[in-house]
Amino acid sequence: MKTKIAIFLICLSAIIFSSCASQTEARKDCNIKVGIVFDIGGKNDRSFNAAAWEGVQRAEKDLNVCLYDVEPGNPTSIEPAMRAFAEKNFDLIIGVGFAQGPIMQKVANDYPNINFAIVDGVIFEKDGKTPKQNVASLVFREHEGSYLVGMIAASKSKTGVLGFVGGMDIPLIHRFAKGYEEGAKSVNPNVKLVTNYVGVTDAAWNNPGKGKELALSQIGQGADVIFTAAGNSGLGAFDAVEQFGKTNDEANKFVIGVDSNQNGVKPGFVLTSMVKRVDNSVYDVVKEVLNKQFNGGFHVFGLDKDGVAYSMDDNNKSLISAEVLQKVEESRRKIVSGEIKVTDAMAK
Repeated sequence: MKTKIAIFLICLSAIIFSSCASQTEARKDCNIKVGIVFDIGGKNDRSFNAAAWEGVQRAEKDLNVCLYDVEPGNPTSIEPAMRAFAEKNFDLIIGVGFAQGPIMQKVANDYPNINFAIVDGVIFEKDGKTPKQNVASLVFREHEGSYLVGMIAASKSKTGVLGFVGGMDIPLIHRFAKGYEEGAKSVNPNVKLVTNYVGVTDAAWNNPGKGKELALSQIGQGADVIFTAAGNSGLGAFDAVEQFGKTNDEANKFVIGVDSNQNGVKPGFVLTSMVKRVDNSVYDVVKEVLNKQFNGGFHVFGLDKDGVAYSMDDNNKSLISAEVLQKVEESRRKIVSGEIKVTDAMAK
């Protein structure tokens, strides 16, 4: 059995690195080798994975890193990809998404001298309590940023009905929904929130058709601003709001993007985006490894560290008034100071 596993890893390594062969030949002078394994949505989802991809690409350019990536076709491809990188003695292996947690737990146990990082996951030692020292767990206070975009949504809504389209029906995504609801109700206590989830498996992150279907259903129930936290599936909600066009050069329905700045995906129809600086978090952990300052355990990014935020740019600056932004900024400061406590749905 061990012989079969070894042969499989050798074959997989050949597949992974053959696609990067020309890069390998050209980059023998790099400082460290970094491998990143994306979730099922892929690095071009214009959301969560795309943010991680931007961060490691920046590290490749700025820090002279040899970068390799794998986009698994299905969940069963994730563990072999991680192990292939570990067998090649990479300096850092990054997993994108909480679903990779159990997989990284096993691989990090088997390769204690390799540095790992996981985005949106937490890896513990065998006691289930102590953070694992060869894994950096990059986690975010999504509820804080979601509170702020909830304020913006309620301020913009004409119907008093808001939508939320989540990917997988899991506590992590409930964190987005709860923060969004609390922020909205701080503006309008009578606001109604219509919430739906795409599914309960990894496929929930990569089904734009279902995302559009849910968004259209919410619009049918009166929602005029919809916040998505659904990866590639969320792009369906962008198509849904665009379908309702504009009146007097302003959209009739709006969507709020997530993770990356998605304001430019459908300009004018995107009210704002709740950005998670996944790009900065992965860039920083690469830099730590390069400087031999890697720290395992929790790395927490909230409003206080600009780890989450709402996006303003030329695509949406005309959609949100200065008065609303002033109130949102006041709430941001109060959250950072602790005066406003946003419920963390994962803490229950």
